[in-house]
Amino acid sequence: MSSVNDILAITVLTVVGLGWAVFTAAFLFRKKGPGTEEQKRDRASIGGIIMQMAGYALVFSIRRPFGSPIAGDSTVINVVAAVIAVLLVVSSVWMVTRAVQVLGKQWSLAARLVKGHELIVEGPYRIVRHPIYTGMLGLLIASGLAISRWWAIVAGLAVFVAGTIVRTRIEERLLRGQFGKQYDEYAKRVPALLPLKGHAS
Repeated sequence: MSSVNDILAITVLTVVGLGWAVFTAAFLFRKKGPGTEEQKRDRASIGGIIMQMAGYALVFSIRRPFGSPIAGDSTVINVVAAVIAVLLVVSSVWMVTRAVQVLGKQWSLAARLVKGHELIVEGPYRIVRHPIYTGMLGLLIASGLAISRWWAIVAGLAVFVAGTIVRTRIEERLLRGQFGKQYDEYAKRVPALLPLKGHAS
């Protein structure tokens, strides 16, 4: 008979797996609409993506034994970790899927502006300026709690955050160049990554 800790570990693993499936589907099955004319692109943002993926690689490659709880026999810590992981998956998947929906044709892997580019401030963009990266961060932590070791989670987070800083700075430079004071005012109201009111992360 499985212990409570084993059941928690399998539950978290299942929820995280489902979360990644929905995350992937949000991009694969998004409404692409008619082609858009690209106005400006900054390929340097790809470097940030590579760093983000390296953070994920650390978390996914340095794993605990399959289905094992992150805190061994400590049920209290395992329950807390499980609750955190599930909450992160639900909130992160919502944030990413809604962000992709409201971005529509403006979404791109590399930082860019398209003809008629609009400043999106609705949906999850009311909460943070970069909700897709916030969601990716949440899924990284949840994945680590499901499969990885503590030190790998910390290392993966450090690399991921560094890559995200590179990418968001490039994106915001493009947006400030396009929208000027309008973007500055938006950035004063809404934090970059962490939905903490009054703190521009």
